[in-house]
Amino acid sequence: MKDQYTDEQLIKGWKGFTNHTVEVNGTQLHYVDGGKGEVLICLPGWPQTWYSYHPIAPALAEHYRVIVIDIRGMGSSAMPSSGYDKKTMAADVHELMQQLGIQQAYVLGHDIGGMVASSLAFNFPQAVAGLILADGLHPSEGMMQMSLMPAPGSFGEKIDHQRPYTWWMGFNQVKGLPEQLLEGRYRYLLDWLFHYVMVDDTKMPDFDREVYASVYNQPERICASNAWYQSFNMDIEDAKGYDKLKMPVLGVASDVSYGYYQYALPSIAEKYELAHLENTGHYMFEENPETVIKLVSDFISEPYKHNI
Repeated sequence: MKDQYTDEQLIKGWKGFTNHTVEVNGTQLHYVDGGKGEVLICLPGWPQTWYSYHPIAPALAEHYRVIVIDIRGMGSSAMPSSGYDKKTMAADVHELMQQLGIQQAYVLGHDIGGMVASSLAFNFPQAVAGLILADGLHPSEGMMQMSLMPAPGSFGEKIDHQRPYTWWMGFNQVKGLPEQLLEGRYRYLLDWLFHYVMVDDTKMPDFDREVYASVYNQPERICASNAWYQSFNMDIEDAKGYDKLKMPVLGVASDVSYGYYQYALPSIAEKYELAHLENTGHYMFEENPETVIKLVSDFISEPYKHNI
Protein backbone atom coordinates (compact mmCIF):
# COMPACT_ATOMS: atom_id res chain seq x y z
CA MET A 1 0.00 0.00 0.00
CA LYS A 2 1.47 3.30 -1.12
CA ASP A 3 -0.01 5.14 1.88
CA GLN A 4 2.73 3.67 4.05
CA TYR A 5 5.29 5.75 2.16
CA THR A 6 3.61 9.13 2.74
CA ASP A 7 5.17 11.78 4.97
CA GLU A 8 2.21 11.46 7.34
CA GLN A 9 2.86 7.76 7.86
CA LEU A 10 6.65 7.90 7.88
CA ILE A 11 6.82 10.62 10.53
CA LYS A 12 4.99 8.36 12.98
CA GLY A 13 8.25 6.47 13.44
CA TRP A 14 10.06 9.65 14.51
CA LYS A 15 9.11 10.33 18.12
CA GLY A 16 8.31 14.00 18.73
CA PHE A 17 8.67 15.05 15.08
CA THR A 18 6.04 16.84 13.00
CA ASN A 19 5.58 17.58 9.28
CA HIS A 20 5.45 21.13 7.95
CA THR A 21 5.23 22.96 4.62
CA VAL A 22 6.18 26.60 4.12
CA GLU A 23 6.40 29.14 1.29
CA VAL A 24 9.93 30.50 0.92
CA ASN A 25 11.92 32.28 -1.78
CA GLY A 26 9.22 31.77 -4.41
CA THR A 27 8.84 28.04 -3.81
CA GLN A 28 7.46 25.61 -1.23
CA LEU A 29 9.55 23.47 1.10
CA HIS A 30 8.55 20.47 3.18
CA TYR A 31 10.44 19.83 6.42
CA VAL A 32 10.17 17.82 9.62
CA ASP A 33 10.93 19.30 13.04
CA GLY A 34 11.59 17.67 16.40
CA GLY A 35 13.55 17.99 19.64
CA LYS A 36 14.79 20.96 21.64
CA GLY A 37 18.07 22.77 22.18
CA GLU A 38 20.75 23.87 19.72
CA VAL A 39 19.32 23.85 16.19
CA LEU A 40 20.66 21.34 13.68
CA ILE A 41 19.52 21.83 10.07
CA CYS A 42 19.82 18.64 8.01
CA LEU A 43 19.86 18.55 4.21
CA PRO A 44 19.57 15.20 2.34
CA GLY A 45 21.05 14.13 -0.98
CA TRP A 46 20.30 12.23 -4.18
CA PRO A 47 18.37 10.02 -4.68
CA GLN A 48 16.80 10.20 -1.23
CA THR A 49 14.52 12.50 0.79
CA TRP A 50 14.14 13.79 4.36
CA TYR A 51 13.53 10.18 5.36
CA SER A 52 17.20 9.35 4.77
CA TYR A 53 17.96 10.88 8.18
CA HIS A 54 15.84 8.35 10.05
CA PRO A 55 18.87 6.34 11.29
CA ILE A 56 20.29 9.42 13.07
CA ALA A 57 17.72 12.23 13.45
CA PRO A 58 15.56 10.78 16.27
CA ALA A 59 18.67 10.06 18.35
CA LEU A 60 20.08 13.55 17.73
CA ALA A 61 16.70 15.06 18.63
CA GLU A 62 17.15 13.76 22.18
CA HIS A 63 19.67 16.58 22.62
CA TYR A 64 19.05 19.11 19.83
CA ARG A 65 16.28 20.63 17.80
CA VAL A 66 16.59 18.77 14.50
CA ILE A 67 15.05 20.13 11.30
CA VAL A 68 15.32 17.95 8.19
CA ILE A 69 14.42 19.71 4.94
CA ASP A 70 13.40 18.36 1.57
CA ILE A 71 15.49 20.71 -0.56
CA ARG A 72 14.01 22.34 -3.67
CA GLY A 73 12.82 19.59 -6.02
CA MET A 74 13.04 16.81 -3.41
CA GLY A 75 10.42 14.68 -1.68
CA SER A 76 7.31 16.70 -0.94
CA SER A 77 8.87 20.07 -1.69
CA ALA A 78 7.84 21.94 -4.82
CA MET A 79 9.44 21.41 -8.23
CA PRO A 80 9.81 24.88 -9.76
CA SER A 81 11.14 25.23 -13.30
CA SER A 82 14.34 26.96 -12.15
CA GLY A 83 16.46 27.83 -9.12
CA TYR A 84 18.45 24.61 -8.76
CA ASP A 85 21.80 26.34 -8.47
CA LYS A 86 23.07 25.84 -4.93
CA LYS A 87 23.12 29.56 -4.16
CA THR A 88 19.37 29.83 -4.75
CA MET A 89 18.75 26.60 -2.85
CA ALA A 90 20.81 27.95 0.05
CA ALA A 91 18.63 31.07 0.02
CA ASP A 92 15.60 28.76 0.34
CA VAL A 93 17.04 27.30 3.53
CA HIS A 94 18.07 30.68 4.91
CA GLU A 95 14.60 32.12 4.38
CA LEU A 96 13.09 29.10 6.10
CA MET A 97 15.37 29.72 9.07
CA GLN A 98 14.26 33.34 9.18
CA GLN A 99 10.58 32.38 9.11
CA LEU A 100 11.20 30.03 12.03
CA GLY A 101 13.02 32.74 13.96
CA ILE A 102 16.33 30.86 13.84
CA GLN A 103 19.23 33.30 13.71
CA GLN A 104 21.97 30.69 13.68
CA ALA A 105 22.16 26.90 13.43
CA TYR A 106 24.51 24.02 12.92
CA VAL A 107 24.08 22.60 9.43
CA LEU A 108 24.60 19.01 8.28
CA GLY A 109 24.46 18.15 4.60
CA HIS A 110 24.88 14.83 2.83
CA ASP A 111 25.69 14.45 -0.88
CA ILE A 112 23.79 17.21 -2.80
CA GLY A 113 22.63 18.42 0.60
CA GLY A 114 26.29 19.00 1.46
CA MET A 115 26.61 21.21 -1.62
CA VAL A 116 23.62 23.28 -0.51
CA ALA A 117 24.93 23.40 3.06
CA SER A 118 28.29 24.65 1.75
CA SER A 119 26.58 27.36 -0.25
CA LEU A 120 24.57 28.40 2.80
CA ALA A 121 27.81 28.79 4.76
CA PHE A 122 29.49 30.74 1.94
CA ASN A 123 26.58 33.10 1.33
CA PHE A 124 25.06 33.42 4.80
CA PRO A 125 28.03 32.78 7.14
CA GLN A 126 26.38 34.56 10.07
CA ALA A 127 23.58 31.96 10.01
CA VAL A 128 25.90 28.93 10.32
CA ALA A 129 27.42 28.19 13.73
CA GLY A 130 29.20 25.13 12.40
CA LEU A 131 29.13 23.14 9.16
CA ILE A 132 29.15 19.35 8.82
CA LEU A 133 29.73 17.99 5.32
CA ALA A 134 29.02 14.28 4.88
CA ASP A 135 30.27 13.10 1.48
CA GLY A 136 29.22 16.34 -0.19
CA LEU A 137 31.34 19.42 -0.92
CA HIS A 138 30.46 22.46 -3.02
CA PRO A 139 30.87 21.91 -6.79
CA SER A 140 34.30 22.97 -7.99
CA GLU A 141 36.38 23.04 -11.17
CA GLY A 142 37.77 19.66 -10.16
CA MET A 143 34.57 18.17 -11.54
CA MET A 144 35.80 19.05 -15.01
CA GLN A 145 38.55 16.46 -14.57
CA MET A 146 36.15 13.56 -14.01
CA SER A 147 36.64 10.73 -16.47
CA LEU A 148 34.23 10.04 -19.30
CA MET A 149 35.58 6.49 -19.39
CA PRO A 150 36.54 4.40 -16.34
CA ALA A 151 40.21 3.58 -15.91
CA PRO A 152 41.03 0.02 -17.02
CA GLY A 153 40.07 -2.46 -14.32
CA SER A 154 38.41 0.15 -12.10
CA PHE A 155 34.73 -0.29 -12.99
CA GLY A 156 33.47 -3.39 -11.26
CA GLU A 157 30.68 -4.50 -8.98
CA LYS A 158 31.78 -2.06 -6.28
CA ILE A 159 33.12 1.48 -6.67
CA ASP A 160 36.90 1.80 -6.81
CA HIS A 161 37.83 4.15 -3.95
CA GLN A 162 41.07 5.20 -5.61
CA ARG A 163 39.59 5.67 -9.10
CA PRO A 164 35.84 6.17 -8.62
CA TYR A 165 33.74 6.11 -11.78
CA THR A 166 30.54 8.08 -11.17
CA TRP A 167 28.83 7.84 -14.54
CA TRP A 168 25.54 9.26 -13.20
CA MET A 169 27.16 12.69 -12.89
CA GLY A 170 27.04 12.79 -16.69
CA PHE A 171 23.79 10.88 -17.12
CA ASN A 172 21.96 13.34 -14.90
CA GLN A 173 23.09 16.19 -17.16
CA VAL A 174 20.89 14.83 -19.95
CA LYS A 175 17.52 16.53 -20.28
CA GLY A 176 14.37 14.61 -21.13
CA LEU A 177 15.77 11.10 -21.60
CA PRO A 178 16.24 9.99 -17.94
CA GLU A 179 12.56 10.64 -17.21
CA GLN A 180 11.54 8.46 -20.14
CA LEU A 181 13.88 5.64 -19.18
CA LEU A 182 13.26 5.66 -15.43
CA GLU A 183 9.59 6.53 -14.97
CA GLY A 184 8.12 3.70 -12.90
CA ARG A 185 11.50 1.90 -12.95
CA TYR A 186 13.56 3.95 -10.52
CA ARG A 187 14.00 1.00 -8.17
CA TYR A 188 16.40 -0.54 -10.71
CA LEU A 189 18.68 2.50 -10.44
CA LEU A 190 18.39 2.61 -6.66
CA ASP A 191 19.31 -1.04 -6.23
CA TRP A 192 22.29 -0.78 -8.57
CA LEU A 193 23.53 2.47 -7.00
CA PHE A 194 23.25 1.33 -3.39
CA HIS A 195 25.09 -1.89 -4.18
CA TYR A 196 27.82 -0.03 -6.06
CA VAL A 197 28.62 2.71 -3.52
CA MET A 198 27.87 0.97 -0.21
CA VAL A 199 30.18 -1.51 1.48
CA ASP A 200 27.15 -3.42 2.79
CA ASP A 201 24.01 -2.51 0.88
CA THR A 202 21.91 -4.82 3.08
CA LYS A 203 22.00 -1.87 5.49
CA MET A 204 19.65 -0.08 3.07
CA PRO A 205 16.35 -1.88 3.85
CA ASP A 206 13.84 -2.78 1.19
CA PHE A 207 11.32 -0.47 2.86
CA ASP A 208 13.65 2.53 2.49
CA ARG A 209 14.25 1.71 -1.16
CA GLU A 210 10.50 1.65 -1.76
CA VAL A 211 10.12 5.00 0.00
CA TYR A 212 12.57 6.60 -2.43
CA ALA A 213 11.26 4.72 -5.47
CA SER A 214 7.74 5.95 -4.69
CA VAL A 215 9.05 9.51 -4.98
CA TYR A 216 11.47 9.22 -7.91
CA ASN A 217 9.28 7.03 -10.10
CA GLN A 218 7.57 10.26 -11.15
CA PRO A 219 9.04 11.94 -14.28
CA GLU A 220 8.61 15.43 -12.79
CA ARG A 221 10.67 14.44 -9.75
CA ILE A 222 13.39 12.88 -11.90
CA CYS A 223 13.59 16.10 -13.91
CA ALA A 224 13.78 18.24 -10.76
CA SER A 225 16.46 16.13 -9.08
CA ASN A 226 18.57 16.05 -12.24
CA ALA A 227 18.40 19.84 -12.28
CA TRP A 228 20.65 19.80 -9.19
CA TYR A 229 23.35 18.33 -11.44
CA GLN A 230 22.55 20.47 -14.47
CA SER A 231 23.31 23.58 -12.38
CA PHE A 232 26.88 22.58 -11.56
CA ASN A 233 28.42 24.99 -14.08
CA MET A 234 26.65 27.90 -12.41
CA ASP A 235 27.69 26.59 -8.99
CA ILE A 236 31.33 26.36 -10.08
CA GLU A 237 31.22 29.93 -11.36
CA ASP A 238 29.69 31.14 -8.08
CA ALA A 239 32.41 29.34 -6.11
CA LYS A 240 35.12 31.44 -7.76
CA GLY A 241 33.95 34.42 -5.71
CA TYR A 242 33.83 32.69 -2.32
CA ASP A 243 36.37 33.23 0.45
CA LYS A 244 37.43 30.46 2.80
CA LEU A 245 34.88 29.56 5.46
CA LYS A 246 35.71 30.91 8.91
CA MET A 247 33.25 28.90 11.01
CA PRO A 248 34.25 25.42 12.25
CA VAL A 249 33.81 22.74 9.58
CA LEU A 250 33.68 18.99 10.07
CA GLY A 251 34.15 16.77 7.06
CA VAL A 252 32.72 13.26 7.43
CA ALA A 253 34.07 11.14 4.61
CA SER A 254 33.28 7.58 3.61
CA ASP A 255 35.81 5.34 1.91
CA VAL A 256 34.45 6.70 -1.39
CA SER A 257 35.30 10.35 -0.74
CA TYR A 258 38.10 10.37 1.83
CA GLY A 259 40.91 10.82 -0.69
CA TYR A 260 39.15 13.78 -2.28
CA TYR A 261 38.34 15.38 1.08
CA GLN A 262 41.99 15.29 2.13
CA TYR A 263 42.93 18.00 -0.34
CA ALA A 264 39.56 19.63 -1.03
CA LEU A 265 38.49 20.43 2.53
CA PRO A 266 41.55 22.59 3.38
CA SER A 267 40.89 24.65 0.26
CA ILE A 268 37.46 25.82 1.48
CA ALA A 269 37.80 26.08 5.27
CA GLU A 270 40.17 27.75 7.71
CA LYS A 271 39.10 25.69 10.74
CA TYR A 272 38.29 22.11 9.95
CA GLU A 273 38.60 18.50 10.98
CA LEU A 274 38.27 15.47 8.74
CA ALA A 275 36.80 12.21 10.01
CA HIS A 276 37.25 9.06 7.93
CA LEU A 277 34.52 6.45 8.33
CA GLU A 278 36.49 3.34 7.45
CA ASN A 279 34.74 0.37 5.89
CA THR A 280 31.74 2.62 5.21
CA GLY A 281 30.19 3.52 1.88
CA HIS A 282 28.58 6.71 0.63
CA TYR A 283 25.24 6.14 2.41
CA MET A 284 26.88 6.42 5.81
CA PHE A 285 23.74 7.15 7.85
CA GLU A 286 22.51 3.66 7.05
CA GLU A 287 25.87 1.88 7.28
CA ASN A 288 27.44 3.61 10.27
CA PRO A 289 24.80 5.63 12.17
CA GLU A 290 26.36 5.32 15.63
CA THR A 291 29.65 6.89 14.53
CA VAL A 292 27.89 9.68 12.62
CA ILE A 293 25.73 10.50 15.66
CA LYS A 294 28.80 10.67 17.90
CA LEU A 295 30.75 12.84 15.47
CA VAL A 296 27.87 15.29 15.05
CA SER A 297 27.18 15.43 18.79
CA ASP A 298 30.84 15.97 19.68
CA PHE A 299 31.14 18.69 17.05
CA ILE A 300 28.09 20.61 18.28
CA SER A 301 29.30 20.30 21.88
CA GLU A 302 32.77 21.68 21.16
CA PRO A 303 33.04 23.01 17.60
CA TYR A 304 36.05 25.22 18.25
CA LYS A 305 38.27 22.38 19.39
CA HIS A 306 38.27 21.22 15.77
CA ASN A 307 41.27 23.15 14.48
CA ILE A 308 44.24 22.09 12.40
